[in-house]
Amino acid sequence: MKLKFLAVTAAAIIVAGSAAGCSGAGGSADAKTVQAKAEAGKLTIGISFDRPGLGLKNPDGSYKGFDVDVAKYVANKLGVQESAITWKEATPAQRENLIQNGQVDYVVNTYSINDARKEKVAFAGPYFLAGQSLLVRQDNTDITGPESLNGGKKLCSVTGSTPAQNIKKNYSKDAQLQEYDTPSACVEALKSGAVDAMTTDDIQLAGYAAVNQGKLKVVGTPFSKENYGIGLKKEDTASRAKINDAVQSMIDDGSWAKAFENNLGASGYPMPAPPTIDRY
Repeated sequence: MKLKFLAVTAAAIIVAGSAAGCSGAGGSADAKTVQAKAEAGKLTIGISFDRPGLGLKNPDGSYKGFDVDVAKYVANKLGVQESAITWKEATPAQRENLIQNGQVDYVVNTYSINDARKEKVAFAGPYFLAGQSLLVRQDNTDITGPESLNGGKKLCSVTGSTPAQNIKKNYSKDAQLQEYDTPSACVEALKSGAVDAMTTDDIQLAGYAAVNQGKLKVVGTPFSKENYGIGLKKEDTASRAKINDAVQSMIDDGSWAKAFENNLGASGYPMPAPPTIDRY
């Protein structure tokens, strides 16, 4: 009787194991990859909901921006139509957790690639090469770069952000830094005259300039380098390669330049050269 029980138990384990091995696309281990999710017909993508020109949720519930167009293009290349995408807000503080916990399949949200983040997630791309710059009022003529932020000029940046830290480290003698909780708060302070300039990455500033034509402009040349990547689970190397292929295709067929012009052309900020994909 004991031998019979053990035989039945072993058979049940084998059946259960076989069923688990057949679950999902490409097996249970693969079912959590971006590629497997795409083969199943749906993707959840993390973007910004409040950055004009990049990732913005419209009043009608639709989404618009350069990052949104990149995310949609990649999804399409993976076989997923826009109607099958679930958009999820991925704030800078949440991005790694959302990826690691599987709440999003990938993130496209001004996500700078750096070594510390590579310890937690993988990056495809870069899909854009950004640099820290300055946003000023349209009638300003004396601010041309960080070295001109003297004479008591006030500069706004987001609390705890990389641009704010860069100013503190390298330009604290010139700029009187004012830190605000959100980029939109900085924009409003600039428009009202409470501060003289705002700093963050150039493409983000271009988005604010695009929706404030005649009021705000981007000035100077970038004084840092930020490579924006598409974040996904660290171990998902096969999907990373597929996403890299999609980004390269977007650049090659002209869709990348079209997305920039459609979303940021109105800012007057010149379109930079497309990035070179890093296939580490």
